[in-house]
Amino acid sequence: MSLRRRLVHLRDPFNRYWWNRLLRHMLLAVAALGIGSAIYALLPRPDLRHRISLASAYVAIIYLAISLALGPYRIWRKLPNPISFDLRRDIGIWVGSLASLHTVVGLTVHLRGRMWMYFLEQLHPVRVQKSPFGLANYLGVAAMLVFLLLLLISNDSSVRKLGTARWKSIQRWSYVGAGLTVVHGLAYQFVEKRQAEWVAVLLVIAALAAGLQVTGFLLVRRARTVSTRP
Repeated sequence: MSLRRRLVHLRDPFNRYWWNRLLRHMLLAVAALGIGSAIYALLPRPDLRHRISLASAYVAIIYLAISLALGPYRIWRKLPNPISFDLRRDIGIWVGSLASLHTVVGLTVHLRGRMWMYFLEQLHPVRVQKSPFGLANYLGVAAMLVFLLLLLISNDSSVRKLGTARWKSIQRWSYVGAGLTVVHGLAYQFVEKRQAEWVAVLLVIAALAAGLQVTGFLLVRRARTVSTRP
C-alpha cells in the first residue's frame, strides 16, 4: 500500500480507532517485556519456570495497580470518568493475560506439571494454620478466574448486552481480584521465604493502589456533598 493510501486509510475514524488501540497494546507489550525482563534478571533463583512465574506475577500486579489508579486520577484531575474507557480496558486485558500466564507457569514449578496435586492432594489442604501453600494456591486460582471473567466482559458488546449498571457491578469484582492477589502473593512470600525486598515491593504497590482508591472515594464523596448544599 502506498503512503498516500495509508494516510487515507488512517483518516477513517474506525481505522484510526483500532490503529491507536493496536499501538497502545504494542506499548503495553514492550513495557511488560521490559519490566518483566528486569524482574527476571533480579530474581535470585536459577529455575527458569520459577523466574518466569514471578516476573509475570509482578508485572500483572503493577498493571493491576495502574488500572485501579486511573479512575481516582481522573477524578482528581476533574476529567470525565466514564463507566469504561479504552486505556483502562486495554491495561485490564493485559492484567488478565499476565495473570493467566503466571498461573499456568506457576502450577508447573513446585510439583513439576502435576497440577492436580496443588488442589486434590491431602498433603496441601486449604488450612492456613497447617498449609499456607494450599491456601495460596486456591486464592491464586480464584483471583485468576475473576480476572478471566473481567477479560471476557472487556468489550462494548458485553456493556450493551448486560447494561451499564449490571456490567459495572461485575466489573467491581476487580477489587475482589486485587484483594485475592495481594493475599495470594503474601502467602507465597511466606511459603517460599522470599527476600524482604520482594515482600516490600508487593506491600508498597498494594498500599499505593489502596491509598489511591480511598482518595478517589473521598473526592467523590466531597464533590457530592458540595453539589447537594443549598
